[in-house]
Amino acid sequence: MSNKCLITGIAGMVGSHLADYLLENTDWEIYGFCRWNDDLNNLKHVFSRINKKDRLSLIYGDLNDYPSLTKALNTSEPDYVFHLAAQSYPQTSFAAPIETLHTNIIGTANLLENIHLSRFNPVVHVCASSEVFGRVSKENIPIKEDCGFHPASPYAISKVGTDLLGRYYAEACNMTVMTTRMFTHTGPRRGDVFAESTFAKQIAMIEAGLIEPVIRVGNLDSLRTWSDVRDAVRAYYLLVTHNPIPGEYYNIGGTFTCSIREMLDNLLMLSKAKHINVQIDPERLRPIDADLQVPDTTKFTDHTGWKPEIEFSKTMKDLLEYWRKRISEEKICLTR
Repeated sequence: MSNKCLITGIAGMVGSHLADYLLENTDWEIYGFCRWNDDLNNLKHVFSRINKKDRLSLIYGDLNDYPSLTKALNTSEPDYVFHLAAQSYPQTSFAAPIETLHTNIIGTANLLENIHLSRFNPVVHVCASSEVFGRVSKENIPIKEDCGFHPASPYAISKVGTDLLGRYYAEACNMTVMTTRMFTHTGPRRGDVFAESTFAKQIAMIEAGLIEPVIRVGNLDSLRTWSDVRDAVRAYYLLVTHNPIPGEYYNIGGTFTCSIREMLDNLLMLSKAKHINVQIDPERLRPIDADLQVPDTTKFTDHTGWKPEIEFSKTMKDLLEYWRKRISEEKICLTR
């Protein structure tokens, strides 16, 4: 009998790519947990499989609705749980801090408590974030797992709670839960509220003649280490299948580091449009920024043998092509 897994947040960038990876590389039955009003655009390429329940089914609910999580567990009977669902936009968390904290902390507690009280004993991946480290001093770069937390947004604070909940349930409830702090990861299907994706979207809109040749940006000086989402989901699979150690927590990330400004320059070089101007948009600036996001991933790579395979240049090219295709099909003109 094949394994079963539950993916919370399957409609997101990471959740949808994880479903793709598992469909291609395993024989698992996959259950995706999402809200009834989620945008399912990231799953449209597998709608036929969902309709036929061909190894992929959707379960509707909400992290903030405890009974719907109970139903999801009873329906999926999971051997593995990937907890990816979250309010995942740091900038949004400044405008909606309470919703962010409630969804990410209480929602995670709802899920883990449900598993704890259920008859199931799955291997659980709790996805925290590199944002928990927040503002890190230069002497602590690259960032190791034992670096202190200094969260720089309500989102980051919520992910500190998520991180600690995962470890608590592993230690106190004898559950096989591991927590990850994934550093910047991107690629096709990335939400347009993230820097590299909104830049790629604006470039594609300029190329299509939908907006003037001006890209609006926030802080371009932050340093990031980049990885591809398709490498990230492969890491998550290895996390739960390669000698999972209850209570462990890992940094995961790429090996290519550059500033937001250099990332933008890379996208501009790929553009068919010339003479694009760059303008600072005050609304895109965070009150506090986690500006040195460079990981030490030795612990995870030593444990699993994982390493990133997709080069930064391909990630950026694929991201831009994704937005070119969407804008060609949908004539999107919202420049957020």
